[in-house]
Amino acid sequence: MLPSVDTNDELREVVSDEALLRPAAQDLCGQLGLAGARIVRFPEGSLPVYSVGDALVLKLYPGFEAAEAVREAHLLARLWGQLPLPTPRLHAADQYKNGWRYVLMSRLPGEDLNEAWPRASRAYQERIVAEAAECLAALHDLDAAPMAALVGPPDWARFMAGQRAAAVEQQVGGGLSAPWLEQIPDFLRSVPLPAPRRPVLLHTEFMREHLTVDPNDGWRLTGLFDFEPAMVGAPAYDFVSVGLFLTRADPHLLKLFYEAYGQLPFAPRELMAYALLHVYSDLNWYLRTLPTPPRKDFESLAETWFSVP
Repeated sequence: MLPSVDTNDELREVVSDEALLRPAAQDLCGQLGLAGARIVRFPEGSLPVYSVGDALVLKLYPGFEAAEAVREAHLLARLWGQLPLPTPRLHAADQYKNGWRYVLMSRLPGEDLNEAWPRASRAYQERIVAEAAECLAALHDLDAAPMAALVGPPDWARFMAGQRAAAVEQQVGGGLSAPWLEQIPDFLRSVPLPAPRRPVLLHTEFMREHLTVDPNDGWRLTGLFDFEPAMVGAPAYDFVSVGLFLTRADPHLLKLFYEAYGQLPFAPRELMAYALLHVYSDLNWYLRTLPTPPRKDFESLAETWFSVP
């Protein structure tokens, strides 16, 4: 039912074709003993994800992302019950057809924090940030060694070197303008990023879109999900998404996050460097959606997005 998919362009075409995806999801549910269950496609995300009934979620991965499917299933099995916030419980994971894989997991209660955030009072937003920080601290406190071989990268320094070498090209792909592109090499050379003393398990996309909250229960966080892109590496790497997508360049919220996490603030220049070296870095998009710096240079950008009072 699903065609073999080998590139991101092919994946985007399939993901946009619900007439193609839905019969496959229904067929797979039948194979999993869930025939007749109501399935509803989640509108967001780069991969097809469906709610199955009220309690389950089915996520599909193309063949070229098989490693991500295996990684997510492995981590869900390891993390369930280990963090202050619930994570999805793994129910099943295997191959499907034409290279596609699937993960069937429990559905977290509550609603998408990103959608609910504007309705929360400032006091609730501050508490949400603190709860999120406690969860990330617990994730980073886990023993990452048993997961390192599967999660990777096998050599953090080599991974960072590869990201540095490709940093300008990645931003060109995102449509970043020349005045910013020209500054990237010198800025990255000016920011040393030593190897982490203790590599930790990184979520890598710790953001509102991957947290759930219950507005009817005092705005308490109800879960953390999406471990497909997890890695083992430097803790500061996770603070890129914290600063850009959870606290959204709000210095007071970022300060609260550090305090609840139990960490002195990372240098803004360090986080700006990691923001450029992140696997999913898209500076052009950040510039359109986050506060504008007073000057068009990376020092100013670092202070605008990652500084604390």
